[in-house]
Amino acid sequence: MKAIRTAISFRRVESLLDSVKWDSKGLVVAIAQNVDTGAILMQGFANREALALTIASQKATFYSRSRSSLWTKGETSMNFINVHDIFLDCDRDSIIYLGKPVGPTCHTGAETCYYSSVYDLLDEPESKQDRLASTTLYSLEATISERKLEIDSLPNGKPSWTKKLFLDEQLLCSKVREEAGELVQTLLENEDKTRAASEMADLLYHAMVLLKLKDVKMEEVLEVLRKRFSQSGIEEKNSRKSPSK
Repeated sequence: MKAIRTAISFRRVESLLDSVKWDSKGLVVAIAQNVDTGAILMQGFANREALALTIASQKATFYSRSRSSLWTKGETSMNFINVHDIFLDCDRDSIIYLGKPVGPTCHTGAETCYYSSVYDLLDEPESKQDRLASTTLYSLEATISERKLEIDSLPNGKPSWTKKLFLDEQLLCSKVREEAGELVQTLLENEDKTRAASEMADLLYHAMVLLKLKDVKMEEVLEVLRKRFSQSGIEEKNSRKSPSK
């Protein structure tokens, strides 16, 4: 959050709270979303006091209908959701806490509360396999992780391209350089946008395989980018640590 938000006047907060369309019980749906991955973490309810406390504390706070009391996510587990921004929908009758979770969000220990695919359940009603609701980028990351785990499982089988890259770091590095060069060429040779998108997809995929070998998650990369939003390019460059010699 911007520093100016720490000095928001009481009058402004009250005015905003007045503009929310609370239901007959004084509640609205409150959804927590990961600021970096976009993953929906959980859904609860908030009343006027819960939203006010979230604004002030920057910790996702809800109203428990069963206990008729406020509760801050993580107050017992310490798995807080640190709120970076709050969004109201167009009708002002639901809110999103956009934040960074500390540890798993679900009481089951899962990363989010959404891990049961309806289509998986329809295909295999007895299946107990959990699959997090992932965007395209994170589905790709999960597939790359699976390929890495499979490297030793089929020693005599024909390896996939991803497995080949894991097994040959020189090949992987050459492909990252090659795909970066081809992306650059789409600009230098004024190729159409579909070609640029295709080359970027190739580069992103190969770069993600490299990141997996380095044990770096895409979430960590996006967190770095988010933290640079408020910095100028010169400030960011000067803040980097010099590599050890």
